[in-house]
Amino acid sequence: MEKKSNTKLRIVHKNDYRFLFNLLKERESFMNISHKKMPTFSEHVKFVRSKPYTKWYIIENGKKKVGSIYLSKQDEIGIFIKKNERQKDIGNSALELIMKKNPRERFLANINPKNKKSITFFQKNNFKLIQYTYEINSD
Repeated sequence: MEKKSNTKLRIVHKNDYRFLFNLLKERESFMNISHKKMPTFSEHVKFVRSKPYTKWYIIENGKKKVGSIYLSKQDEIGIFIKKNERQKDIGNSALELIMKKNPRERFLANINPKNKKSITFFQKNNFKLIQYTYEINSD
């Protein structure tokens, strides 16, 4: 018998800015690939308002906000679950939901190579490694 998931996705709204900012603060620096330092709250709000992703959802478990998941304009999926909500199969359910709601020929996940948990998560969900990307900063 298939187990019923309480996981739901809903589009990010203005009243989610603070939740998303607090979620971002939970991330350890090695998890980030898109930014090197923590933005201010006003920088964060500006970023969210810029609609940087094709779709950006709040992950809810029951009535509680537990994370966020997005689909980038390059069909990359990014997901982050609050630390105290992990290991509850929420990530797997959210991943399945975003792919069902936004059918594509393929999905990608751009992951920092130091983020072993995220690598393992996507591998367990049948994502395959296709490239390594290198950068040089001219700071």
